Amino acid sequence: MKRNRFLRKQMIASLAVAALAVLVLAACGEKPDDPVNGTAGGQAEKTKSEENQIDLSQVTLVLGDQAGGYRARVEAAKVLEGTPYKIKWANFQGAAPLFEAVRSGEVDTAPAGDTPVLQAAGSNVPIKIVATTTNSSKSVAILVPEDSPIQSIADLKGNTVVVSSAKGSIAQYLLIGALKEAGLTVDDVKISFVLPTDALAAFTAGKIEVWATFDPYNAIAQGQGARVLRDGTDINTGIGFLTASDKALADPGKRAAIQDVLQRFAKAWDWSNRNLDEYAKVYQNQTRLEEDVAKAVVGRGEQSFRPVTDDDIKRVQQVSDIFYELQVLPAKVDVNQFVDKTLFAPK
Repeated sequence: MKRNRFLRKQMIASLAVAALAVLVLAACGEKPDDPVNGTAGGQAEKTKSEENQIDLSQVTLVLGDQAGGYRARVEAAKVLEGTPYKIKWANFQGAAPLFEAVRSGEVDTAPAGDTPVLQAAGSNVPIKIVATTTNSSKSVAILVPEDSPIQSIADLKGNTVVVSSAKGSIAQYLLIGALKEAGLTVDDVKISFVLPTDALAAFTAGKIEVWATFDPYNAIAQGQGARVLRDGTDINTGIGFLTASDKALADPGKRAAIQDVLQRFAKAWDWSNRNLDEYAKVYQNQTRLEEDVAKAVVGRGEQSFRPVTDDDIKRVQQVSDIFYELQVLPAKVDVNQFVDKTLFAPK
């Protein structure tokens, strides 16, 4: 009994000393060691904070692409090296199949020109615009074979025009604008839609009289002698967008990864503008294009990857209204409702 009372007194005394030590340390602005984990209190708080953070090592981001354009640029700039998340690429020949992949949940992001994005939004593809790209309007053109008797847009009356890649493309918008400029309407021509790789083969074989298309197919055809009736200068906006699927944005891990990748993409565009020759070589290797074609595509002028602006929305809304009026879009699109500016804010 006496021994037990002695032990209890010793324990009480020890606890009192420990409590006094805690008070002294607290008064000095220090934290005691964690009696459970054997770590300093500050380290314990850090560990708890880290547990609440997203583990990006478990995230795989599937980046959609068209004709290898994005992948070539970012790999040339090496901006995706050391990402804390995994990257997979999914390449498509045009916007139409790319956005179908978005709809089915196969890809997380999708780059496209302004009109394919409008078409996707009007068709209820679950997307948000998260960044803007700018490009030369010369990247889209209406082409004819070198020996074609067609010399002007006015000569298109009564002819068939093949448009790539599908209804609502930037090539279709160019055709509409060019016809209007020449005093014609879409009713004055016959329009058919063909995916660009198939159209290129048919055009090269002489089976297409008039082709409205975009790079790199535009540059390939011109390299083979195709003649430009009208390019997109003063008709097309030159604005493109990177979109992200609503499903990916609703996933905290993928949303955080997309937010990071946007900053990396911006660095890639800056790098490519400063290193056109090196970028052209990587683009050529990635796409297996001829050297002169690759240089033509990347050399059309300075391009940018930046946050979406109110002016972007306003300009593309005008395009949307024209497409809806001509019944190209299946539904009226309020562009502002499809924009998420929170991931990529201006600096």
